Amino acid sequence: MDDPADPIARLAHASVLVIGDAMLDRYVHGSLRGDSPEAAPVLTEDRELALPGGAANVVRQLTGLGAAVAFIAVVGDDPSGSDLTGLVGGQPNVEPWLLVEGGRTTTVKTRYLAAGRPLLRADREQTHPIPERLAERVLRIARDAMAATSLTVLSDYGKGVLAPPLPARLIAAAREAARPVVAAPPRGASAAALAAYAGADAVLLCAAEPVADAEAAARALRAAHGFGLVLLGDPAGLTLVDGTGAWQAARPEGADGTVPTDAVLACLAAALAVKLPPALALRLAAAGAGSVAGAGAAAAVRPEALRAALG
Repeated sequence: MDDPADPIARLAHASVLVIGDAMLDRYVHGSLRGDSPEAAPVLTEDRELALPGGAANVVRQLTGLGAAVAFIAVVGDDPSGSDLTGLVGGQPNVEPWLLVEGGRTTTVKTRYLAAGRPLLRADREQTHPIPERLAERVLRIARDAMAATSLTVLSDYGKGVLAPPLPARLIAAAREAARPVVAAPPRGASAAALAAYAGADAVLLCAAEPVADAEAAARALRAAHGFGLVLLGDPAGLTLVDGTGAWQAARPEGADGTVPTDAVLACLAAALAVKLPPALALRLAAAGAGSVAGAGAAAAVRPEALRAALG
């Protein structure tokens, strides 16, 4: 039996619906040599790793915590879409709904590394909004999945699945089902993009550059868009603001200055799904970020890592 006083053990009881942009992350590792006839460096490939990326990585982070996840996304009718479907479906505690759009290219990000150092990233993708008929199907499946889960995550990487007006329709459906919504708009989202998530119960926003007054910025965003809670991440750390107060967590020691958005989102969503208080949700999100930052592409948040981080 879990200790009811152990908040990390409670995360395994979370039941979450994730909707968003799935992608395939490929990592090609090798060594460099410079004797190409084309006078260009040559990477001699040693190994390749394929992982679920984007919203599919949020799913992977949630299952690492022991949560049960329903997942709705769209892939293309191509080999990469099949590979991604297999990777997602092979995870424990996942009910996948990866819908296929004919003629669409599945988003693939291929990273080339030599001795562990990044050389180049090559992207293959189409970012046009999914067609209305497919958006209707996403909404229909989401309504049913919301009834079987306790919280909905909208993970938007700007690849077309969560193009307006679908986010607003999903938020309205969740409100009808009395389910909270945690949204993660694309990094650097415009005011119009943020407005698409108006009324979300919680929003995660991550900035690549330090925010001068993160608390004031989070309060302004909350007021402008009717968000219940705003979690703002930047290289300095995490700031959470809701209707009762504000809390901050410094950048975890060992983090590389970037915010591991998917890990933060998973920890926040799982904590809110089991009704942990915001201050504790922030601590768990910061601990989750610290546990995967700099740990390699395959790193996922684990309960034991959260325990170690929180002492």
